[in-house]
Amino acid sequence: MPRIQGVDVPNDKPTYISLQYLYGLGQHKAISVCFSLGLNPHRKARELTDDEIAQINNHLDKEEMIEGQLRRNTQQAIARLRDIQSYRGLRHRRGLPVRGQRTRTNARTRKGIKKTVAGKKGVKDMKH
Repeated sequence: MPRIQGVDVPNDKPTYISLQYLYGLGQHKAISVCFSLGLNPHRKARELTDDEIAQINNHLDKEEMIEGQLRRNTQQAIARLRDIQSYRGLRHRRGLPVRGQRTRTNARTRKGIKKTVAGKKGVKDMKH
């Protein structure tokens, strides 16, 4: 199992698909890495030589921001938004959707499991 940038990539898949197991590398970037290094993207990952794996590692170090560096950069960007108390930072802090989605219904992924509040009724439901 080849190890690229500290991640074990699968043996039995083509090289360009195996490279997509790295955080921050999608299909387009993986194919462009293969072509820039002169590798056949459809060759199985187990067929890569140690020299080719070293070439891939060097290329990814110099050209692409992936794995830990990309995760750290993303976290720093979110922390900056929180620190300057922007609207987006407040939404991140409260665990609500950041990009303008509705929250009256839906938004369960960000808000978590529904918490029922007892005795909550709307104005129309109350008896006069």
